[in-house]
Amino acid sequence: MDVMTHNPVRKGGWTPLRLVDGEKAMRRWFVASLVANMLIIVTGAIVRLTGSGLACPTWPQCFEGTYTPQPESGYRVYIEFGNRLLTFVLAIVALGSFVSAWRNRRAFSKLWWLTLGIGLGIPLQAVIGGIVVWLDLNPSLVAAHLLLSVALIVLCTWALTIARGVPADRVANGTHALVIATFTVAMVAIWVGTIVTGAGPHAGDINSPRNGLDILTVAKIHSASAWLLTLGSIACVVLLRRGHHLRATRAAVILLAAVIIQGVIGYIQYFTGLPTAVVILHLIGLTLITLAAAWLLFSTTRERSSV
Repeated sequence: MDVMTHNPVRKGGWTPLRLVDGEKAMRRWFVASLVANMLIIVTGAIVRLTGSGLACPTWPQCFEGTYTPQPESGYRVYIEFGNRLLTFVLAIVALGSFVSAWRNRRAFSKLWWLTLGIGLGIPLQAVIGGIVVWLDLNPSLVAAHLLLSVALIVLCTWALTIARGVPADRVANGTHALVIATFTVAMVAIWVGTIVTGAGPHAGDINSPRNGLDILTVAKIHSASAWLLTLGSIACVVLLRRGHHLRATRAAVILLAAVIIQGVIGYIQYFTGLPTAVVILHLIGLTLITLAAAWLLFSTTRERSSV
């Protein structure tokens, strides 16, 4: 049953507050926020892979004196401008999530400040994006831009697991430590992946700098972290299943499946010279691994010590 903290209209009436009141409405906002933060990683990848990163050469304006694209600038300017517009979608769903969490705070007291943090991350993301443009797509800042989106996906997943109202599985301390370690390895693998990207050919613009590292070396380090994540995911499946933690086991299996698929895509792009379509698939896989790793993390908690 939905928790309605306010109902200012008579039964059967309609009010805009119905969009944010109740558990179902709140979960819809959280899902929308999660999907939007995953989507902007993919659209950002499309911007970079099509060489559209500096198609709008200024920020917050697109060109000096105007916020909108100029048709004579070609199709790339619309790709970059479209990615910028998605920020407003992120802001809207973040605001809706916060208002809904606040309206339902009596039942979910933790969620309003969690959604506030997510909401504050959106303008921060926009500012970092602007600095990225000002510094001609510096690869370190491009990486920070992506990693903030990864962090927001983790927070959105946390909010959604709380909103579902399903208690986390209480697992043995060692198993919980393994889950935390596996999540940490997933985040490290994603970070190393951004370093590989900074050394690779897809800079976002032909004149943008690279980090100067040998791409084969950092790609091998990234591969090693992915294999470590695979082993951690397998261990999580085995231990959680042995402990009869069905919900957490399902989350671990999903993570393992995502890691295997991502690994296959990674090796395909490595041996085929980083074709654009495969790289986009790899970025989609990144968002799914982030979601799956966070879902596993928040699906478990340490069992209470019997004192």
